Amino acid sequence: MTRTGPLDKRDRRSTGKMMIALAVFLVIAFTALTLPDHPYGFSLSAFLRLPLEIPAIGLALLLFPRRAGTILAAVVTLALGTLLFLKIADIGVQSAFQRRFNPYLDAKMLMDGWNLLSGSIGPLVAGLAAFAAVGAFLLVLWLCFWSQRHLAAAEDRSTRKALGALGGLLLVGGVLWLVGPQIGLGGIADARAVSTLGDRLTLVAQSVTDMRRFETDLAASEAIPPKDQLFQAVRGRDVVLIFVESYGRSAVEDPRYAPLIGPRLHQMEEQLDAAGYASASGWSRSPTMGGLSWLAHGTLLSGLWVDSQARYDRLMVSDRPSLNRLFQRAGWRTAAVMPAITMDWPEAAYFGYDTVFTARDLGYRGKPFNWVTMPDQYTLLAMDRLVRHAPDGRGVPVMAEIALVSSHAPWTPVPKLIDWADVGDGTAFDGQAVSGDPPRVVWADQDRVRRHYIATVDYSLQTLADYIAHFGGDALFIILGDHQPAPLVTGPDVSRAVPVHLISNDKALIQRFQADGFTPGMIPAKEATVPPMAEMRDRLIRLLVAVHGF
Repeated sequence: MTRTGPLDKRDRRSTGKMMIALAVFLVIAFTALTLPDHPYGFSLSAFLRLPLEIPAIGLALLLFPRRAGTILAAVVTLALGTLLFLKIADIGVQSAFQRRFNPYLDAKMLMDGWNLLSGSIGPLVAGLAAFAAVGAFLLVLWLCFWSQRHLAAAEDRSTRKALGALGGLLLVGGVLWLVGPQIGLGGIADARAVSTLGDRLTLVAQSVTDMRRFETDLAASEAIPPKDQLFQAVRGRDVVLIFVESYGRSAVEDPRYAPLIGPRLHQMEEQLDAAGYASASGWSRSPTMGGLSWLAHGTLLSGLWVDSQARYDRLMVSDRPSLNRLFQRAGWRTAAVMPAITMDWPEAAYFGYDTVFTARDLGYRGKPFNWVTMPDQYTLLAMDRLVRHAPDGRGVPVMAEIALVSSHAPWTPVPKLIDWADVGDGTAFDGQAVSGDPPRVVWADQDRVRRHYIATVDYSLQTLADYIAHFGGDALFIILGDHQPAPLVTGPDVSRAVPVHLISNDKALIQRFQADGFTPGMIPAKEATVPPMAEMRDRLIRLLVAVHGF
């Protein structure tokens, strides 16, 4: 009978611990190195490859002296953790905004994401989810470092099999890397980690350069007409600029949504025509997608391309005159109606509003529609009461900017238009506000999310047409989407175009826009050009500057 001595048991325990550490390291490293960085990149083939970094790092940990191995373990943990974080962030940002995560520009989005998440599922559940996510990530980092330290501290007698396996794996992988493309096995073995991290550093450097270019754009001089010539084509008229949340080109042309929105736009045109209004429509390319609506607002109103939070923050402390401020200089009272803003809004100072109405200023006493503070119908009627027909208006025309939010995620419940005389303080909407399923139920089914999305856009458009037909008067209405919804709704790689509608009872005024490339009516031509949103400010200045000619 063979007896097992204390030394043999210790060797087996050491070998067992080393093998566990090796397995943990392999799983974490393989996940970090092969995880796709795009929500549509997940497939079996994405994981059927050998990252050569894995056997190379494993061999180094087993062969290095213990102290050097511990230092290497710390460096590798930092690198793999950074890579894993960037890929997870890429998946999230690609899902929402159809672009990669930029550490230099996107750090501030964490708070915006928290506001949306907590508003959709509640602060307690959102807090627990965030805590669990951060805790899980930190645990992965600790396990990564722990496993590498054990590999670096393994005794020689317990490393022979691992050295042989890792060495053989590195040899086979190296051969496949070199000859794989010639034999139809390209991509089976590779080493992408260094280039991936290097590309992200390059992206950050490019962003720094981009900000310098933006500084140059801010400093450039502009040829703006004198204030007594500005906007003469609408002298004495209200001008109402309305952003419709998540109203993009997909809502008009996507086969899933066009059967609802196409007829709605035709009905709007007929309703407005019957009320004496003419309309023209076109496209504009938004600087953002899926969210960050303020970037679109800043782009249109400043006439500069504001496609990042860094650019927006810099714009807010510049002296670049916004479209609102130009109207203010020309004699209009300027106002902002922002039902989504529930906190302090210091950025309002840049735009040049005489008055600002946030959610708490609009007098809504009804229940919120989940994240959405109030339905668009109430917002429009409050704007009419507080801005366009304010008691202290003194007959001065108004330039009002409004951000409608009923079509903002989570798109449940879907509001319904009621009689304008019944709107009151908003409590008439309480029944609607508690109807339907909560977001967690709706978002469990992607098709259901899409149906709710387009139903809210349809509601916003219906409400706008009804408001203008009843209360529009002789105002010029400029209506446009702020951005396309998230790729969950549109699908990947879609246009960033949004519809733009001009509506007025001055048909000669609308003909100016038609002559400038806008399509008559409420449906933009498919073949129409899609200029960037930054050009809209200067087009408005040019088209509205004089009564005769342009």
